[in-house]
Amino acid sequence: MGAIFDAIHQKLTSAFAPSRLEIEDDSARHHGHAGARPGGESHFNVTIESAAFAGEPKVARQRMVYRALAEELAGPLHALSVKALAPGES
Repeated sequence: MGAIFDAIHQKLTSAFAPSRLEIEDDSARHHGHAGARPGGESHFNVTIESAAFAGEPKVARQRMVYRALAEELAGPLHALSVKALAPGES
């Protein structure tokens, strides 16, 4: 995987100690669209399950993830889809 994928993985693992973390580079589906970069790593889908999200509403969970990835979102990462779950949720 690439540098942005690795940064997302490292930062989310460090911030949330997830029991499940799935990161999908979805950039190929956005080829030719705004923000798409040659070589990909511009659009990602993330599914993360962590006890840190227990009791938090959906929007708060997404904000937590966005804060952890603020540097990437300010630069090379154009779009991020987040599904943040507490343990036992689907």
